Amino acid sequence: MTAEGTVNRAALPAVFNPDDLFALEAALQIKDAHPGTRVNVVTMGPPSAQAVLRECLYRGADFTALVSDRGFAGADTLATSYALKCAIEKIGAFDLVLCGRQAIDGDTAQVGPQTAEKLGINQITCVSKIESLDPAKKEIIAARSIEGGWERVKAKFPVLVTFTEEGEAPRPASAIKTMSYKRVVPSADGAGSPGDPFGEENSSGDNPMALWDIQAIKADPLQCGLSGSPTKVKTINSVVLTAADIRYIDPGEAGITELIHGLIADHTFG
Repeated sequence: MTAEGTVNRAALPAVFNPDDLFALEAALQIKDAHPGTRVNVVTMGPPSAQAVLRECLYRGADFTALVSDRGFAGADTLATSYALKCAIEKIGAFDLVLCGRQAIDGDTAQVGPQTAEKLGINQITCVSKIESLDPAKKEIIAARSIEGGWERVKAKFPVLVTFTEEGEAPRPASAIKTMSYKRVVPSADGAGSPGDPFGEENSSGDNPMALWDIQAIKADPLQCGLSGSPTKVKTINSVVLTAADIRYIDPGEAGITELIHGLIADHTFG
């Protein structure tokens, strides 16, 4: 934790968010089925997040961008979605924005819908599969999970879709792409270095990993990081149970009755 009560993400290892892997796989399947599709990946995080972007390149993404700036520190979901919206607009015109349903740490499932709202586009949440995509009609049909069943939803482009882990298993990294991109590092302008011996440049000669700060994505600093976050975490405590915290309940009727009375007394029940 930092002095401001926020998570110090720079001190944590970079981990590919599970739901995002399924979103990436869906994007790559669209690319496979529709030649000419370009898959661009954006993430906001500390410099260590570039390791996750490399994983995207290993699997088949065309371009990645790391949105990183000290001004983004302490961002809640509202400030995060604003930064991502600015980054998406910097990339340019798009048909689909695919992302994971929720992050592995916060589990709020708010960033995707908030980003769609800020972009002013349609959204379909909790999707397991895109059943069909019609470029001519500029629409998709997706299956999403709801309580007690499934729902098929049709939406026009542009649309943001959030994915759950119920879709097809993500493909493994390509050995060839891994060798090509393992040394790639983000650059501020996305321009590759001529004559690079390790093959980090893509077919257009550009670095496939960009580094964008607040100024690069033309974001308002007051809407980023702590200053743009109406939600403030007061404290986070690590709870460690000891033997004194454990109660053993007799499995008989008397023990169960005692447990129920205790739960009612401390208002867990009732």
